[in-house]
Amino acid sequence: MTAPVSSAGSRDGGPALSRGRRWAATGALATSLLVVAMDMTVLNIALPALAAELRPTSVQLLWIVDVYSLVLAGLLVPCAALADRWGRRRTLLLGYGLFAGASLLVPAADAAPGVIAVRALLGVGGAMILPTTLSMIRVLFTDPAERATALGVWAAVSGLGAAAGPLAGGFLLQHFPWQAAFLVNVPLILVALVAGLALLPESRVAEPGRWDARAAVLALAGMVLLVWAVKRFGEGNGPTAPEAWAALAGAGVALTWFALRCLGRADPLLELRLFGRRPFTAGIVAALGTTFSMVGAMLLLAQWLQLADGASPMAAGVRLLPVATAGVAASLLAPPLARLLGARAVLAGGPAVTGTGLLVLALKPGPLDLPTVLTALTLIGAGTGSLAVGSALIMSSAPEEQAGSAGALEETSYELGAALGVAVLGTVAGQVYRARLTDAPALHGTPPELAAQAAESLGGAVGVADRLALPRLADQAAAAFTEALRTAGLVGALLMFAVAATVFALAPGRRSASG
Repeated sequence: MTAPVSSAGSRDGGPALSRGRRWAATGALATSLLVVAMDMTVLNIALPALAAELRPTSVQLLWIVDVYSLVLAGLLVPCAALADRWGRRRTLLLGYGLFAGASLLVPAADAAPGVIAVRALLGVGGAMILPTTLSMIRVLFTDPAERATALGVWAAVSGLGAAAGPLAGGFLLQHFPWQAAFLVNVPLILVALVAGLALLPESRVAEPGRWDARAAVLALAGMVLLVWAVKRFGEGNGPTAPEAWAALAGAGVALTWFALRCLGRADPLLELRLFGRRPFTAGIVAALGTTFSMVGAMLLLAQWLQLADGASPMAAGVRLLPVATAGVAASLLAPPLARLLGARAVLAGGPAVTGTGLLVLALKPGPLDLPTVLTALTLIGAGTGSLAVGSALIMSSAPEEQAGSAGALEETSYELGAALGVAVLGTVAGQVYRARLTDAPALHGTPPELAAQAAESLGGAVGVADRLALPRLADQAAAAFTEALRTAGLVGALLMFAVAATVFALAPGRRSASG
């Protein structure tokens, strides 16, 4: 029996799959996506315990959170190109092995640099997993309507991962050390590995061209320099630091060189000409912006719930549930809404709803309270539901032979948005926190090294307050962090409204999500 050509321009290594096996294979892909999505949020719950034990600096703390997304963003394009050439199933299974192996290294990481290294290795494994799941969906589903349904499931599982991360992290931290938040990856990845071996066919692009190693290095270097510069600018003297400007200039050079190299080749590592299609660009902008706000907000709110509102890790995980539950519900409602109202309204409405949730945090009169936070989380989660429509619009806007590039760009927008969300909103909040706490009366007379530790982060301040038996310091630090959260919410809201306007201008008026 002749192997069929997939809708992505690839040739399967075996016969066409039955409908039941296609959906069973989708379940295997969804399991791996669930693990990677969980790893984006589980650390938010583990972060206070990790910080209390390892006492990282504020920069190290940001790297612990951000390096995972940064490595993913830098390697998604090279890994997707590698999978097209070497085999998607093979690349996916290797990614599973790296992810599980990195998770098992966590108990040996007894300092911040070790945790950063483990998170970076997890990012390498994730970069092999994420774009390959989208490519495999294109291989498995040649019917556009069935593929749109599968992409909707893909988006819903991503939202479910956002819920499972805090819940799993909270439950584990109630009974085990913070390392358990990483080790939980191992059994889930093993399930995905066994299912992938049994269900997934091999596929690769028939004539993909040469893998461009120089372009891969340029993409990785440019993204690392860009995010590092953003984080450096957010520090106290960052705006005047020459190294930050040098990094930003280096990022501009590397990414411009990468783009010119791709545009000048017949077989580019990444097909950037897809951005000439307005619906495709609208979907990418919406994905990047919405992920930016969701990940950045969840990082700050997880800390606020535990360290300012006094919730246990498990309780904080439960209170973060509205993001994911609203996101899953909105992902299921978005396709029929797009058929009724048009893709433009739904796709632009998502960032607008997310921005409204952030604005609720910023403009709440009086002290910030739990009902306000839960309302904001629900709105932020509901806004992410439009990503189901965005994914379908992205994939349907790309020609079949360019589906690999479309999937890589979509995943890169998610991961780069997450990295920038942590960097921008995290540094905005950190700057405001330090400014508010520096003059706190409770710090007067505190040893300089302890005062500096308290000013580094809210977790550091709580640790110092416990050590010196200064409950007033903990209260003042919580108030400073709440003010920082409000400011970050306002900045995020303004950015989301700008994203919504951009998406509305780019997206077609009444086009359906299925293309």
